Amino acid sequence: MPTTDGGLAERISGLGRFAVRLSWPFRPALLDAVWAAFSVVNLLAIFAFEGWETVPFHFIWISFTLLYGFRTWAARPTLTVLGVVMATTAAAIGLDVARGTEPFAELTEVPLMAAMFLAMVWHARRKLTAEQESRRVGEENARLLATQRRFLQDASHQLRTPITIALGHAELLAGDLTGHQEGHDIEVVLGELNRLRRIAERLLVIAAAEGPEFLQREAVELDSFTMEILRRWRPTADRRWQLGRLDKVTVQADRERLGLAVDALLENAVRHTASGDVIKLSVVAVGYGLPVRMIVADSGQGIPEGLLRHVFDRFRSGDNAPTRGTGLGLALVSAVARAHGGDVVVNSTPGQGSEFELLLPAPAGPLALMPGPAPGKVAGADAADGRLARKP
Repeated sequence: MPTTDGGLAERISGLGRFAVRLSWPFRPALLDAVWAAFSVVNLLAIFAFEGWETVPFHFIWISFTLLYGFRTWAARPTLTVLGVVMATTAAAIGLDVARGTEPFAELTEVPLMAAMFLAMVWHARRKLTAEQESRRVGEENARLLATQRRFLQDASHQLRTPITIALGHAELLAGDLTGHQEGHDIEVVLGELNRLRRIAERLLVIAAAEGPEFLQREAVELDSFTMEILRRWRPTADRRWQLGRLDKVTVQADRERLGLAVDALLENAVRHTASGDVIKLSVVAVGYGLPVRMIVADSGQGIPEGLLRHVFDRFRSGDNAPTRGTGLGLALVSAVARAHGGDVVVNSTPGQGSEFELLLPAPAGPLALMPGPAPGKVAGADAADGRLARKP
């Protein structure tokens, strides 16, 4: 009777399920059973076909060696199975020698094949040991990183409250003190407490950067986002704040975290520039599939070549800047960039300034770039309002 379409489909489905069950990696017991059956068939072939034992003999040994490469048994089972294979294959070859169909020298094949197998055992054992050591080191590193992250989070969180309380009392004292020396002393206290607060906050961000809930992504229009940030920073320092190329592009990013990163870059630029130096922000999106670049450039003192490779390390404020930083600003920038799937790079020439590029993944779909404000315009200078204009 012809097979119906439903029956054929059922058979195909059954074959598919069987193939899935046999897909790699095999169950160890199944793999051993298949090899044992294969070896028995070849051993019977040695006994049955006089003078043709070479092929099944080598099939047994080669399959045994390959099996061990996948299975890597413990020492006792390995020696047991090796002894059984040597004894059975030697008996089969010895029968042909006794019959006179093979010369006695054929028996030397058995120790040669055993030597080949033992070489595989040595390599497999060495590989297994290396994998175990690598796994142990990886687990230890992961544990240490997790411990470090928890410590930074706990320490930063616990420091915030006492620092805030101390800062509040110091500010109250500052309002009551009238002496010049006392006023100077309390200003030092306030400055150091503010620095400690920034360190605690940045440590908390860096420690949380690798967590799955670190980012709350949303659509961020980088042109308006950049202008908002620069508008906030303009009153803080007497610099020539400028806007470079400003492509109109939208990315999926965490607005708050990205703002912290750009703030850290601008704080770094202010610390390494003097009155009248240029600090310029740009947003460059050059094409589909290429990262979007947020660039903070300055005309300040630059970074010595020997420090460039360390600028993103924690607590490496490196430097001869007139004001002391936390040593965590650029580390925070790197953590935020990597959490977004991007990176941060720096180019600098001593005496001529530095340029930091915060690289963000390209938005999905083709870029629809719109011309931004002309380079050199000051952030916040609207078409109908020139009140924010400053030094060109």
